[in-house]
Parts: sequence; structure tokens; C-alpha cells
Amino acid sequence: MTQPKIQKYVFIALLVAQGVVIGLLERMIPFPFAFAPGAKLGLANLITIVALFTMSFSDSFLLLWMRLILTALLGGTLSTFLYSAGGALLSYFGMLLFKQLGPNRVSIIGISAAGGVLHNVGQLLVASFIAQSWTVMLYLPILSFIGILAGSAIGIAANYLFEHVRTLNYLRTNYSQIQTQKKRQRHLRHLQKESHYDKN
Repeated sequence: MTQPKIQKYVFIALLVAQGVVIGLLERMIPFPFAFAPGAKLGLANLITIVALFTMSFSDSFLLLWMRLILTALLGGTLSTFLYSAGGALLSYFGMLLFKQLGPNRVSIIGISAAGGVLHNVGQLLVASFIAQSWTVMLYLPILSFIGILAGSAIGIAANYLFEHVRTLNYLRTNYSQIQTQKKRQRHLRHLQKESHYDKN
């Protein structure tokens, strides 16, 4: 195994461990709105945001699943796993889509706020499925407001980490450069194909 791969797996393992710890600590925090079963603030989304900006889709998706599974094994049940998975997956793909808009259109704080809302939406959808009733979704406006506040706070924290932690700043810059190079290569291949068709 090469040195870069070892470093990548170590970084993934560190983020997974941090995500699991945050997830377990979050479960100890009593949620003030007991009328929405399973709904949480989604503090572990901080780790997901860091992963989205520092590693590839496959690596960040692997990290997400490892975090969910380990958190469930260490202190959860099937229902808590379903709630966590529903919120985390919807939040992950939502933030991934918003990230594609580019930094000029949406900031990390905006991406995180969207993730916070979608996290609660995902958990309410799971709660509706388990309860076999869509009335649970009536609490969506309140939880969306909470999700925006929590997501914005997490986004501010992520922004602070990227600016003040050298390793994260380096990984983010390096990942951004790699993505830019890939886009340029795809664009060049597209232009080459068009010129080939024009010649024919």
C-alpha cells in the first residue's frame, strides 16, 4: 500500500472516529421537542461537510456509512439507526448537490444550513414511515427553522476549521485543485470529440 493511500485511510478513520464520538454525545443531549420522535440537531454533519470538501464522493460516502454503522453498534438500536441514516443520507446528497453550484453561489454556511434542514426532513420521513402516518410532517416548519439555525452554526464551525487548521485547509485546497483539473480534462476531451466530429 502506497504512502498516499495510507494517509487517506488514516484521515478517513480519524473523521469516522470523530463523527462517532459526536453522534454518541448528541444522543445524550435531550432534544427539547419530544413531539418529533427521532429528530436531532445533526451535529455530526460537521464531519460530513469536512469530508465533502476534502475527499472524493466514494471516500466521503464510505465515511458516512462507517460512521452510521459504528454509531449504531456502539450505542443505538435499529430505530435510531434508521432515523440517523434517513437524516444523514438526505442531508449528504442535498449538500452534495448544493456544493455543485460553486463557492460563488453558495457558501459552506449555506450548504450546511441546507443540510441541517434536510437532516430533519429525512428523520421526519422515517418517523412518518414507522408511525404509518404523515401527521408527523406537520412539525416540519418548526424543525426546519431549528435545522437552519443548527446547520448555520455547524457551517460557521466548519468554516472556522478550514481557515485555522492547516491540514484541513491544505486538503481542501488540494481537493479543489484536483477537481478543477478533472473539469478541465473533461472539457478538453469534449472539445476534442467535437473537433473530431467536425472533421468527419
